[in-house]
This record gives sequence, C-alpha cells and structure tokens, in this order.
Amino acid sequence: MLSRDEESATLKRVSLRLLPLLFGLYLMAFLDRVNVGIAALQMNGDLKFSSAVYGFGAGIFFLGYALCEVPSNLILARVGARRWLARIAISWGLLTCAMMFVRTPIQFYCARLLLGVAEAGLYPGVIYYLGRWFPDNHRGRALSVFFAAAPLAGVVGGPLGGTLLDASGVLGLAGWQWVFLVEGVPSVLLGALALVYLTERPADAKWLSAGQRAWLAECIGNEHPRSGTGISPLNALGKPLVWLLALPHFAFYTLAMAYSFWAPTIVRESLHTSYVKTGMVTGVIALVAAATYPLGGMLSDWSGERCRTAALSLLLSAAGCLGVGLLVHSPLRILALVMMALPAGFYLPSFWCLPTRFLIGPSAAAGIALINAVGSCGGFFGPSIIGFFRTLSGGDAAGFYALAGLGLLGSVVCAGLRFTRTFRPGIELPSAV
Repeated sequence: MLSRDEESATLKRVSLRLLPLLFGLYLMAFLDRVNVGIAALQMNGDLKFSSAVYGFGAGIFFLGYALCEVPSNLILARVGARRWLARIAISWGLLTCAMMFVRTPIQFYCARLLLGVAEAGLYPGVIYYLGRWFPDNHRGRALSVFFAAAPLAGVVGGPLGGTLLDASGVLGLAGWQWVFLVEGVPSVLLGALALVYLTERPADAKWLSAGQRAWLAECIGNEHPRSGTGISPLNALGKPLVWLLALPHFAFYTLAMAYSFWAPTIVRESLHTSYVKTGMVTGVIALVAAATYPLGGMLSDWSGERCRTAALSLLLSAAGCLGVGLLVHSPLRILALVMMALPAGFYLPSFWCLPTRFLIGPSAAAGIALINAVGSCGGFFGPSIIGFFRTLSGGDAAGFYALAGLGLLGSVVCAGLRFTRTFRPGIELPSAV
C-alpha cells in the first residue's frame, strides 16, 4: 500500500509523462480540423467557393470521421494505443498538407472527407486510454487537460492563421496554402514521437516504481470488480445508455463545430477587421475558453455532478446561439459567440466521465467511439446548416435559432440521465461490461 502522498506523487508522475504529448496531439488535431475556418477568409474568394460549398466541405469531414470512429477504436484496443495514435497523427498531418493542392469543390470535399477518416479514433482513443491510467475521482481533471487543447488551438491557430494569410505570394503560394502546410507538418512529427514515447498500460510503465505500478493497476481494476471481460465489445453498441449519451453529445458537437467553422467569418463581418485582427479576436475568445477547462475538471471531480454540470453547460451554449441569432446587426454578437464557446470547458470533463462508469476494456473502446461517432455527425450538420441559410437568405439567424433549440433538447436529455441509477451522484460504481 502507498501512502496518500505517494499516491498523489504517482498520479502527478503519470500526468507529467502522458498528458503533455496527448495534449499536443489533440491541439494539432483540432488545429488541422478547423484551420479551414481561417483559410476560408481567403480561399473561398480565390477558388470561388460559395457559403454552401464551404459549409458542406467543412462539415463532410465529420461524416468520414463518424463512419470510422468505432472500427478505429476497436483496432486501437487490439493493436495498442501507442501504435494506433501514432498512425492517426501521421496520416492526418500528411492529408492536411495535401489540402494546399485543392482547386475545385469536389477536390475540397474529398480532401476533407479523407481527413476525417484519417483522424477518426484519436479523441475516443485518448479517452479510452486515459481511463486505463487515471482513477474515476481524478479522471475529470486529466480529461480537462486533454480537452483544453481544443480552445488553445484557437489561441494558436487564429493569430498564426491570420499571419500566414498575409504571407500570400511567398514562394508562389497563396496565404491559405501556407496555413495548411505550416499547420500540417507538426502533426507528423508528434505522431512519430508518440510511437516511441507512449506507454500502453500501468503494468508496462518502467518509469514508475514497482509499488506505484501495482497500486495504480489495482486501483483501476477495483473500480469494476465484475468487469465481464468475456463480453464482446460489440455488445456495448446496443446498450440503451450508450445511445442516450450520444444524444446530448450530438447537440454539443453541432453547436461547437458551427462556432468553430463560422466564428472567423462572423467576427470579420461584425467588426470589419483585417485577417490578422480577426485571428486575434478568435484567439482571445479561445484563450478565455481554455481557462475554464481546469476549473471545469476540478468542479466535476469535486461535486460528482457529471450530468447536471454537462446539462447546464449545454443550456448556456444554447443561450449563446440564441444571442448570435438575435444580434445579427450588432457588434454585441461577439459576446454571444463567447457564450457559445465558454461552456465547453465544463461540459467535456463531466460528460466523458459518464461512459466509464458502466463500460470498461474493449467494450469501453466501442461504446466511447459510438458516442463520439454520433456526436461527430453534428460536426457535419452544424457548419452545413449555417452555410445553407447564408446561401438561401443571405443571413444565418434562422440557423442559429435551430441550433439553440437543439442545444436545449440535449440539455434536457443530459439532465434526465442524472436520475438513472448508473449516473446518480454518490453511489458506488456499478458492474461494467
């Protein structure tokens, strides 16, 4: 047995070993996923893409992503996180660089679709992987560090993307081409690093003492003493709780991706800013949002109110959507965008602690992937809905009203899950599958 100080030291060492690299992988994944939002400020004009073409191309990424989420995570559970996460990062980095050669809508659609296929499995794979390293009462904080990479990608990507757009003409490349090239190469390098640096499970961690390895493995194992390891992971795909969790996550993802892909355009239209200043504004919003993630993780672990925290976060995002729709002709529309972005730091650490309360092992890999796959479909609908209304009527208010209604529905479903036995605060973890 380890003392309380030794247990804390063990978890701190695990955090310092694993979280920086996983954070870096997700930061580059999110940057490579949404840099098209900055590139669109110049690319759409150069290639004569309409709002509908851009919205559909931005969203089609998530169709490829959703279709491959479950098989990708099942492969990860079989071959190991180290090799599969490395493969994911290297392939999406190369495809991001290839985006610089896009010239037609069909090429744009194909490149975005393939990018989604390549990245599929990273997000649920890391959630599954961290579930093997952090006990339940510490998992929210660990997840919050990982998830904070998404808004921080905006902090880096906004100003960097705006600067690269101004580099148009250097070496004969347009600014939007520099965006894809410069932001794709680091993913390849991080993927190669993951291949040699990540450790599969606590029992293999030579960088921990024998006592630390034994304590951590026992601590994780005791959370689900009747884990049902003989059950096929595909059985998890039919569990009602998995599908119920997928509904609020679909709502969250739809709102989040509508924000990610359209925020630069809305900021530029509302404030009449340059490329660089537009990137700076979106970067500041992302920085403020990133600051909420550590607070969200600590609050979630301290209170144990995973469902309630996630539901309230969705409700606030829906209110932000309503504000964006109402304040079409006002600079205050930017404040509504901020309200859309901020609650993610409270939603994600709470929500992703829920599946591991009743799923473990390969079943967790399948269930988490399915939840994220359904949610990722929202990444197609969010940008596409806004693009459709902007092309149809010249405005996007109706699209944001629809998103607000979806967010409200997701909040209600998430709040209702709190009254199930599995997710009620203060009870022992149930048997997992």
